[in-house]
Amino acid sequence: MTETTRPTPAEIRAFRADNPKMRERDIAAQLDISEAALVAAEVGLTAIRIDADANRFLERAEALGEIMALTRNESVVHEKIGVFEKITTGKHASIVLGENIDLRIFPGTWAHGFAVTKTDGDQVRRSLQFFDKAGMAVHKVHLRPASNLEAYEAIVADFRLEDQSQDFVEIVSTKVEETGPVDVAALRENWAAMTDTHQFFGLLRKLKIARQDAVRSVGEDFAHEVRADAVGDLLRGAAERDVDIMCFVGNHGTIQIHTGTVKNIQPMGPWLNVMDPTFHMHLRMDHIAECWVVRKPTVDGFVTSLEAYDASGEMIIQFFGKRKEGMTERADWREILDSLPRPNSVAA
Repeated sequence: MTETTRPTPAEIRAFRADNPKMRERDIAAQLDISEAALVAAEVGLTAIRIDADANRFLERAEALGEIMALTRNESVVHEKIGVFEKITTGKHASIVLGENIDLRIFPGTWAHGFAVTKTDGDQVRRSLQFFDKAGMAVHKVHLRPASNLEAYEAIVADFRLEDQSQDFVEIVSTKVEETGPVDVAALRENWAAMTDTHQFFGLLRKLKIARQDAVRSVGEDFAHEVRADAVGDLLRGAAERDVDIMCFVGNHGTIQIHTGTVKNIQPMGPWLNVMDPTFHMHLRMDHIAECWVVRKPTVDGFVTSLEAYDASGEMIIQFFGKRKEGMTERADWREILDSLPRPNSVAA
């Protein structure tokens, strides 16, 4: 294969066989293909093409019982074990509000689906994997020993497509959100007028400002920068003080949320891991270029978050303190954020 020659499905499978310990995303990067192309090369062998209609899947998801839901972006993997419950579907956005599985899904981005079966010795691992038009994973559902295998097999049979091709052609969007210079006075006026954190997205659209530009420009009373490794300090602080947090990880197809405590914080090389019974998180700390503590006004007082951005200005991960509507923010959560070191401080 040359740099300009796309590998065939057979060549993809051969490379995978020659590199059995390499992670799938690393194989895709090495071959300069999407992760969906890597999965598609196994169609007819370990994979089946299925309908990727997100709302159709959500209507059947609860029957699967206990599963592991996985949402990721380039820098962090967010895994939750639980059941799809309290599902509301919509044309533009759908919501899952289960005790453990908490998702915001944007159906328009789900374009390709696969049912994948992997055998490792006596163990059989089954999953449903969904991708956007560019072949980027937007959400995956992995079966567990307690899952309803009959429900899974029924979904695969009902969702199976006539097209079972091993080829995958990426369609990469070139649409770029237009942003301009920041009018700081207008930004501060609109920011101060917020009564709900969800109004922030409308504020950015109205003023045509990128999110990172907004937090950089609004002023220290609303946002201040902390050290890039502050996520580790936050998680350790929350674990030590038994503070319930909300951890948001997403891509443009799915946002996945953990609400509750974190306990088992394990660094490993560039990765910072949370390894709790129903919540696993794997974060590439070396991908974090900036961290910001952000304060947004609401009818219940200020709500404070920690936001981590990569070098391109994309938000990697976001944390809030657990809070019920109508309640003020927890003092212990604010104390943790107030204690986070500033960029020019010396590491302990």
